[in-house]
Amino acid sequence: MITYVIKRVVSGESTFGVFIDDKNVPFAVTLELPWKDNANNVSCIPCGTYKVKRVTTPNHGNCFQITNVPNRTMILLHVANTNKDILGCVGVGEKFDPVSGVDGIAESTFGYKEFMRKLEGVDEFSLRIIDCTEI
Repeated sequence: MITYVIKRVVSGESTFGVFIDDKNVPFAVTLELPWKDNANNVSCIPCGTYKVKRVTTPNHGNCFQITNVPNRTMILLHVANTNKDILGCVGVGEKFDPVSGVDGIAESTFGYKEFMRKLEGVDEFSLRIIDCTEI
């Protein structure tokens, strides 16, 4: 099973990361909520290694779900520009940039489509999430 990595840092009310592929090449940016003790819908997820599976949801269509997060369910990777677009999920985009004056990620639709193209034919992968303080 291939392994991807998200290296991230908490900045104010958001957690920003870089998605790195199995060849150690960055290919997307991520956005999560800040750390709030892994509380459902208001916190980023804990550092660790998780299994990610392709799923289809009513709101996000074909996407990926991060599984086996302690005390959490339905953590999806999907389009998002600011932390108002996520409820404990992980937004995927193209670049870090303020959106309407709020810290966020820009060109999320484009970045997410690129992410999905990169994972075409992949139904599951391993995801290691690390904070920059661990590097």
